[in-house]
Amino acid sequence: MLNYIVWDANPVIIDSFVTVRWYGLMFAIGFWIGFNIVAKMFKHEGAPERWLGILLIWVGIGTVVGARLGHVFFYAWDYYSKHPWKILATWEGGLASHGGAIGVIIAVIMFSIFTTKRNPLWTFDRLVPAIALVGALIRIGNLMNSEIFGHATDLPWGFMFVRSSEWHALYEGVACHPTQIYESLCYLALFGLLMWMYWKKNAEERPGLIFGTFLIGTFLSRFFIEFIKNDQEPFEANMALNMGQCLSIPFVLLGIGLIIYAMVRPKVALSFPDRFADEPKAKSR
Repeated sequence: MLNYIVWDANPVIIDSFVTVRWYGLMFAIGFWIGFNIVAKMFKHEGAPERWLGILLIWVGIGTVVGARLGHVFFYAWDYYSKHPWKILATWEGGLASHGGAIGVIIAVIMFSIFTTKRNPLWTFDRLVPAIALVGALIRIGNLMNSEIFGHATDLPWGFMFVRSSEWHALYEGVACHPTQIYESLCYLALFGLLMWMYWKKNAEERPGLIFGTFLIGTFLSRFFIEFIKNDQEPFEANMALNMGQCLSIPFVLLGIGLIIYAMVRPKVALSFPDRFADEPKAKSR
């Protein structure tokens, strides 16, 4: 009886005049479901419907730009500082989730300043459950790409990533931890917790509580899983903690601070009309 799984999934679903990959499909499904989750929350609280489209644009731009610049500055600055024109070559790969998180934070702050005129925590608390779900689906996309896997293991659920050149170079014939699945399950559990906090426990009445829980759940799980993941860049080999762990620590501390902030302040009274708000019409001239 084999004590490993031979993983030979094709990362491409359709390879014709249009190429469709599992990673892109998972990303798109996550965005679609996430959009509907946020829409339901906005409607539940009577927020203007037009905010949804504006938020989607801000978050989409913040995610892509932040993830790309995160990879450039956190993982490969030596290369991009000598080839700055390559920063725009996103089709060659290179995205960093921590950079994406920073990009989303900046995007939500800008959205709050220019659109909602509310404390950014209001948006964060309603957005992050969807982000947790998107993160879980993206890790499934990484699994289908046979990328971002872990160290060798003799556990019965170890994977042989036979389509990965990295696996052949480092672990030929040896199973490895499917860390993509580990992270996906953590994010999926976090998604369930955050939805329970919002819909069953009214945690949104304590601004920052849901967001803080998301930061701790996301980046603490990422911190521990990194111990069994392969380094993304050679310079990490001599680090006590790799770059992903170093970047996770500030987010965990921010999450702890937000939870303390939320719990020491009084609850905010909210109304739940279960319909989108009617925005004032422009005055005729």
